[in-house]
Amino acid sequence: MSLKKRTLTGFFWSLFQQFGVQLTSIFVTIFLARILEPSDFGLIGMLALFIALGNSLIDAGMTSSLIRTKNADQRDYSTVFFINLAVGILIYLLMFISSGWISDFYNQPVLEQIIKIYCLTFLIFPFSAVQRTRLVKKMDFKTEMKATIPSTILGGVVGLFLAFKGFGVWALVWMNIIQNLLISIQFWFYSEWRPSLIIDWERFRYHFGFGSKLTLAGILNSVFSNVYHLVIGKFFSVDELGFYTKADSLKQIPVKNISTTLSKVTFPMFVEIQNEDEKLKIAYRRVMQQVLFWLTPVMVLSAVLAEPLFKIVLTEKWLPAVSYFQILCFIGLMYPIHSYNLNILKIKGRSDLYLKLEIIKKSLTLIGIFIAYPFGIMALIWSQVILNVISFFINSYYSGRFINYSVWSQLRDISSIFVVGTLAGLGGWTVLEFVRNPELLDWIHLIFGGLLGISIYFLISWKAQTQPFMDFKNLILKK
Repeated sequence: MSLKKRTLTGFFWSLFQQFGVQLTSIFVTIFLARILEPSDFGLIGMLALFIALGNSLIDAGMTSSLIRTKNADQRDYSTVFFINLAVGILIYLLMFISSGWISDFYNQPVLEQIIKIYCLTFLIFPFSAVQRTRLVKKMDFKTEMKATIPSTILGGVVGLFLAFKGFGVWALVWMNIIQNLLISIQFWFYSEWRPSLIIDWERFRYHFGFGSKLTLAGILNSVFSNVYHLVIGKFFSVDELGFYTKADSLKQIPVKNISTTLSKVTFPMFVEIQNEDEKLKIAYRRVMQQVLFWLTPVMVLSAVLAEPLFKIVLTEKWLPAVSYFQILCFIGLMYPIHSYNLNILKIKGRSDLYLKLEIIKKSLTLIGIFIAYPFGIMALIWSQVILNVISFFINSYYSGRFINYSVWSQLRDISSIFVVGTLAGLGGWTVLEFVRNPELLDWIHLIFGGLLGISIYFLISWKAQTQPFMDFKNLILKK
């Protein structure tokens, strides 16, 4: 099967899997948000930094190294498997011991027991990390779909049952544990690969040599992506952290469905053409434009129509999260641009430069937080927007040098998408502001605002014959 055909097939199954998982998560989240209190989500939000940090340490960037290694064999896979498992056990023990200190830091005694149970995922994740990596390497996203969707559904059912029975935050804890456990079991069931009792220290040094820099960069990214949870949880109320956590998680839904799907598919594709810069540049540009073409109207209209959306989906008790969500939508729109630019550095083997850029950006983040937090949560969120814009110029400049694709060329290629997206947003805003009628239900504003915005977006794209629209049209027509 050709690279193009494998990529398209992989994209289809990855998208199907992502939508299946996210659709299940959306329904579960809606019902859980209606049953549970913002403080329950706030408690889980307090653990976001520690969970992200632990996952980065467990993987140590070695699964990315496996994908990048064209002739990886049993010694490579087994070595990474057992190292990941050992690190997972160590991380869990550290979290178990630290649970009391963390609960004291937040002044939330219940966190101590939550940490001891919730962090069991550190023992579960390493058991299936290599199996998942092998599937990604082969672009076998159909099998990944068969493992993840049923596990997500069953875990969600358990979480809803516990929420209805009054278990509060523990419904979220056990839902996460069960989902991860079932996914791990299913990957073992579907995968033909089994580890051998081998730890090859030479292979470990090779993969760790590449992955260690990604790990340090991942640690920095995990810390600073979730440091806002830490700051809000420490200096503001648990309810406010709950509002922020929910707004951030809802923002991630379209980002994960569209951007993450293509990221999983394109990384192994980029690896195969890593030494052909012109092909890599063309592929990168088309992928970037397609992601933003579909993500932009979703994020813009979600931000514009956030108030009726939150009222319908989560009820009015979550309305304080609307303003957070609207700003975070812009940050979500920037995510794929950062992700794909950094992927160029990874496939070129420049994990050292990747790490240096992360250090620079995170230093700027610290400065931004220090300046913004005395002015409240909104100031913290706006500081994220400013830092995301700065990060775009940093990432694009260095990745563009490897494939002769400058910052200004990238801006030129995506600017039309943002212009059309802004016009679509104005269409949705028009319905919300000028057709606003207290007697009309929120869902009427949401539907008509969304339909008008989407219609404007695709009509202008069609009439203007924008590049991503034409690329998608040619792909459908197989030209």
